[in-house]
Amino acid sequence: MKKHKTETKGKKNHEKQTKEQKENKKEELNEEENGEQENNTEEEQTSVEKLKQEIKELKDALLRKVAEFENYKRRTENEQLDLIKYGAESFILKILPIYDDLQRSVQHLEESNLDSIKDGLKLVLNKFTKTFEEQGIKKIDAKGKEFDVDFHDALLQQPSADVPPDTVLEEVEPGYTFKDKVIKHAKVIVSKEVEQSVEEKENNNNNDNEE
Repeated sequence: MKKHKTETKGKKNHEKQTKEQKENKKEELNEEENGEQENNTEEEQTSVEKLKQEIKELKDALLRKVAEFENYKRRTENEQLDLIKYGAESFILKILPIYDDLQRSVQHLEESNLDSIKDGLKLVLNKFTKTFEEQGIKKIDAKGKEFDVDFHDALLQQPSADVPPDTVLEEVEPGYTFKDKVIKHAKVIVSKEVEQSVEEKENNNNNDNEE
């Protein structure tokens, strides 16, 4: 009987120990799981902070690019405005010496003879012509040419037996082209066919009949 009680007591102790071991193991597993969860939470927080920092850096970079683009746009607009405003500067610099020559010629009119005045004016004109040609400005060659609405502006027509009809007889005002564009049409007088008198018409008819 005593032996049976001892065995029962030992069995209970063993079960108790086994239970305690299970509980300890369970606690260890819980602690491990809690530790892993804490580690995961810390990693997630680190990832979130990293993403926030990357977003902040990207936002700052975007703001800098926007500011740079606005500065570039403003600078380009100012350059375009300056180009429009001062676009003729290079041409003006080319004609200023000619203007100075013309002024000097006028100042010395009383001191100069007629030949020197002529030579001075021819020199100024040649300089103007050369400057215009360098800039792509050319005078339209009109007189003696066939009338062309793209280059000529007819002021009137005159009968002429010396040239074919629609030929430029006189140039009233010269025209000019700038590179490949007509910037001023030449104002011209154009020929037309001479009208025959009644007698001339009858004579021509008689000659035709005789033939």
